[in-house]
Amino acid sequence: MATPPIFSVFGRSPIRPLQKHMSAVIACVEQFLPFLEAVKAKDWALAEKRQLEISDLENDADTLKSDLRTHLPKSLFLPVARTDLLELLTMQDRVANRAEDIAGIMLGRNMELPDEIADEFFTFAERCVDATRQAKKAIFELDELFEAGFSGNEISLIADMIEKLSDIEHDTDKMQISLRKQLFAIENDLPPVEVMFLYQVIEWTGDLADRAQNIGDRLEILLAH
Repeated sequence: MATPPIFSVFGRSPIRPLQKHMSAVIACVEQFLPFLEAVKAKDWALAEKRQLEISDLENDADTLKSDLRTHLPKSLFLPVARTDLLELLTMQDRVANRAEDIAGIMLGRNMELPDEIADEFFTFAERCVDATRQAKKAIFELDELFEAGFSGNEISLIADMIEKLSDIEHDTDKMQISLRKQLFAIENDLPPVEVMFLYQVIEWTGDLADRAQNIGDRLEILLAH
């Protein structure tokens, strides 16, 4: 029987392609910060280039997602259910999707960040990206956890990573509240439609951290099994 293409690349373990997908997701999200730098500089040609890179990387992640869904065996002989791995895959994919959403709406509207909130928004975005990086660290411990049979120090290591992820996500919640307050203080000086989209961009940027936290929550369920 021919070996499915994804396993000829990643080996027989479905954890490796899951990790490869997560790497593609983070590569996509990492480009969000250079995109914001271009927006902050009002360099729309560069912003468009960065947005296209985000879109291409999101497409790469989609391809890996589809391959894994297609070739994931019905019987894994692993201490977790196939459905749990597919749920993790979906949650990872939503992170990249949201990065593409934000860049698309900001570029499509040539959305400028008000000077009063631009620096804090960028700091907020960096912290949200930090959450996705932390989720990746936890995902990349899964193979060790499986090899250890869901026992020993690996459980504590991943639990600590999930706890740190939760702390980062909590930071982003507080930063998001502060940003909203600052925007509220100046919204009467801005076009109402732009204000509406700025609130949406703030919320969607926070979604990067929230969706990374969802990955951590799913990992906690795996640990509980």
